[in-house]
Amino acid sequence: MGDLSVKEFLAKMPQAFLPEKAAGVDAVIQFKFTGAQAADVNVTIRDQTCTVAEGPAPGAKLTVTADSDDFVQIFTGKMDGMQAFMSGKLRLAGDMNLAMKLMSMFAMK
Repeated sequence: MGDLSVKEFLAKMPQAFLPEKAAGVDAVIQFKFTGAQAADVNVTIRDQTCTVAEGPAPGAKLTVTADSDDFVQIFTGKMDGMQAFMSGKLRLAGDMNLAMKLMSMFAMK
């Protein structure tokens, strides 16, 4: 998948979404990117669909904070998400069960 920018990556999220893995999920996830491609982006997963929008999302169930480059590396499988979390490169706040499911809802590799 090469080195994607965060915007390119986020544009691909709806196509990589696996609806069957998101049955019963109704959540807004806030992504806060730091570093070279700093941005606030929110992803809504509802009724087995995925939509991506720029900006902050009030009432998000989960907030994911990471350096933009690290985030792309984690979601494309080049960096282990658990190791990134344990080392502080990936910060999560909110619904940790949702965080654990999140990776399985996308086929980004």
